[in-house]
Amino acid sequence: MSIKTLHSEIQHLVLANGTKLSFQSFGQDYLTAPVVLVNHPLTGDSRVTGELGWWKKLIGKAKTIDTEKYALIAFNIPGNGFDGALVDDYDSWNSGTIATYFYEGLTQLGVEDLFAVIGGSIGAGIAWEMAAIYPKFIKHLIPVGGDWKSTDWMIANTFLQKQILSIHKNPLEIARMQAMLCYRTPKSFKLRFDRSKNEELKVFNVESWLSHHAKKLADRFELKAYRTMNHLLGSIDITRNGKSFEELIQTIESQIHIFSIDSDLFFPMEEDQETVSRALAVGVTINHKIISSDFGHDAFLMEPEKVIPLIHPIFN
Repeated sequence: MSIKTLHSEIQHLVLANGTKLSFQSFGQDYLTAPVVLVNHPLTGDSRVTGELGWWKKLIGKAKTIDTEKYALIAFNIPGNGFDGALVDDYDSWNSGTIATYFYEGLTQLGVEDLFAVIGGSIGAGIAWEMAAIYPKFIKHLIPVGGDWKSTDWMIANTFLQKQILSIHKNPLEIARMQAMLCYRTPKSFKLRFDRSKNEELKVFNVESWLSHHAKKLADRFELKAYRTMNHLLGSIDITRNGKSFEELIQTIESQIHIFSIDSDLFFPMEEDQETVSRALAVGVTINHKIISSDFGHDAFLMEPEKVIPLIHPIFN
């Protein structure tokens, strides 16, 4: 099991091909209320609200995504380990595969359409994949700190992670240390540490911080689960089946809202600006907003107060 404790409210589906899909639902009845699908990031899971919710400041009673108004559904990406299940053939999947699994799960639950799909990081990529494959299914497409494709920079980083996970004696710990250098920014490190030292341990505080995050990840994930998520992160591409971005964006009937982080190293803001320009060139207008932060990719998790006013008009 990748995560040591299971949430008591987790539920399970079995898809047509035998894949097990676990999920949690929050708020209203998903057969009668407008449904919001929330896609988790790499280290997240289906706990999107409540005491342990990774987006609990956005989602909940009387919050921006109000559980007294909406039905919330959050699937676990198969193989992420939160439900105790691992997969052996994850390298035959891509993020589009996961999008089809989420859609099949929703239809099995009786959900006929989505008011919105919102996700961060890889969750944003899966949201894009769902909109491209099922262009009439989603009213509001809301990728936050994510993109419709993995860039060369992202592919390079996930490739490096694969090498670390394959050969290092402490693979999870070292892979996490390397990843944290991209989840955050040099400026955020200076603001937080400013070359300060832990005199007791005789190390720089940034070193002990990296070691802390390395241990935290190793305690949470089994190796196969982390390999699965890293593989999927590098596989995002709505154009993999031959159609161009311009062709696909014209078929998507969703209102598209892109929320970029201006210091994001994993999914750079410039890529989103290019997406907006390419869409506009073929007559598709995208609502593009920018989250200003020193904290890089993790800003959507670290500074939810900056995300809230941007998404509030969509849900209220």
